[in-house]
Amino acid sequence: MTEFMGELIGTMILIIFGGGVIAGANLKATKAEGNWVLITIAWGLAVAMGVYAVGRVTGAHINPAVTLGLATVGDFPWSKVPMYITAQMAGAFMGAVIVFFHYLPHWKDTEDQLAIKSIFCTDPAIRSPISNLVSEIIGTFVLVMGILFIGANDFTQGLNPLIVGLLIVAIGMSLGATTGYAINPARDLGPRLAHAILPIPGKGGSDWGYSWIPVLGPIIGGVYGGLFYQAIFQANANGWFWVGTIIILLILLSSMRVELKKVHQSEEGVES
Repeated sequence: MTEFMGELIGTMILIIFGGGVIAGANLKATKAEGNWVLITIAWGLAVAMGVYAVGRVTGAHINPAVTLGLATVGDFPWSKVPMYITAQMAGAFMGAVIVFFHYLPHWKDTEDQLAIKSIFCTDPAIRSPISNLVSEIIGTFVLVMGILFIGANDFTQGLNPLIVGLLIVAIGMSLGATTGYAINPARDLGPRLAHAILPIPGKGGSDWGYSWIPVLGPIIGGVYGGLFYQAIFQANANGWFWVGTIIILLILLSSMRVELKKVHQSEEGVES
């Protein structure tokens, strides 16, 4: 198996299980109308299965943010980054298409357009672009840092994928409730494109106005996670680490400023 095919299949498996559990929970007339805990556990297992499937072939990044984060710290060659990301995007799209066909009789019975779209891509609980971006940055920062932490320890052979899966469960339960924790540009963009193309009855729009957040946020968080690990845990702080730190601080301050302005406007509205 080639590395391209490995990343494609690994990401496809991720979306089949991950998108599949949301479909089971959201679509009408299924036997699995579920809750957030069910979804977070299934996504963790989805990652574990993807890693088990192709880890020996590609290292099972199955996430452009992970690929970029590892390349940033020198653990992955930059020359392979475009090929890995292309494979991940294609695999995510294919996984979403498979989920569509698996639940084919159920789409027509579901009238909630948001419930349908959520099977394919993420959306925020409260729409606030900068704060939503911050959530995706933090979630992916924790993801890449966690993967590097896990890689720095010795585990019984074959246990690492399960530990990574538990990391995803923890991120989903702790940090995922704000934006749906894309923490993976391919996981969101590939299925969002499938949502736009597939003939789903009454599906509504694909919310392309929001789509840049689950792409840019994970990229920033993944790259900075790699730089932070390298600077703090390996005592190798280069210039990019400080540039990244300044960018992160500016984004955090902008988010706080926007939210405080909203609070102030809300208080003024109550007083009037």
